[in-house]
Amino acid sequence: MAYDAVVLVSFGGPERPEDVMPFLQNVTRGRGVPPERLAEVVEHYQHFGGVSPINRQCRELLAAVRDDFAANGVDLPVYWGNRNWDPMLADTVAQMRDDGVTHALAFVTSAFGGYSSCRQYQEDIAAARAAVGPDAPLIDKLRQFWDHPGFVEPHADAVRTALRRLDPAKRDSTRLVFTAHSVPNSMAASAGPHGGRYEAQLAEVARLVHAAAAPDLPWDLVWQSRSGPPQVPWLEPDVNDHLRTLAEAGTTGVLVSPIGFVSDHLEVVWDLDTEARQTAGQLGLDFVRAATPGTDPRFVAMVRELVRERTDPDGVDLRRRLGELPMWDSCPTVCCVPARRPEHR
Repeated sequence: MAYDAVVLVSFGGPERPEDVMPFLQNVTRGRGVPPERLAEVVEHYQHFGGVSPINRQCRELLAAVRDDFAANGVDLPVYWGNRNWDPMLADTVAQMRDDGVTHALAFVTSAFGGYSSCRQYQEDIAAARAAVGPDAPLIDKLRQFWDHPGFVEPHADAVRTALRRLDPAKRDSTRLVFTAHSVPNSMAASAGPHGGRYEAQLAEVARLVHAAAAPDLPWDLVWQSRSGPPQVPWLEPDVNDHLRTLAEAGTTGVLVSPIGFVSDHLEVVWDLDTEARQTAGQLGLDFVRAATPGTDPRFVAMVRELVRERTDPDGVDLRRRLGELPMWDSCPTVCCVPARRPEHR
């Protein structure tokens, strides 16, 4: 199938203090989030000058992908559009139409299956195309890449690097803690055609990174960044609660690896580097946090490989993967039906 562009699709984030509340209102519109909860999240952003790092990270990834395409003979323009803040996806799709794009591929900055991490982006793409009108370009989402070596290997190397910052004399009482964004239990149960896909994929990535980087350390997969009302059950344990449990059990240090994320955006720099680090300090735990892929050359090359899977399906087999779970090329209509959505990410 012929494609004539690629579009990077991401969550978006505010870039000025005055953007923060309108951005959060976009994210939570129609979900009944109380004003006091929004005010609490606004305060998180103010610790970073009212600026989310995610847009800067998208610009860096966009530049890196364009350079990689040029160096490797991929002659496709690369655009960028967000779900919740400028550049808005509908505006980007309109620009693509005006530039003569007719059929594009979408790379979404979320590696996993599940409603908010995959299916909702499909809905965002459909809504953007509908807003542009009947002459909007067709857009096909690239597959989930949770077990691609270009995603797993940078996480594994980051764990190896972070381990060097912990006291080797305490290695026997050090634990590896993998984290990902929590979601409502109902959403986790409906992820994938048979349910449980989000948790299963994350557990597989944790297993792969652990085996490659620190097979002698015990490990756990826990959750972070819950935002829903207390009466709605979400995936647990929360990372902060888990740190308390580990300290009580005699753990002296933790290495936290945010395998649920592709870059160090707010849920990483606030929820882990600020809140979880503070919790660990109060408990007397040594704490280090492993990096995310960001613009690691292997991650950037992965984008090119995913594109070539679709543009040259009869060429060399590029479908590299490390995990044991089934790999899907795209999301079927039965996958990840909408459930109760998280209030923000």
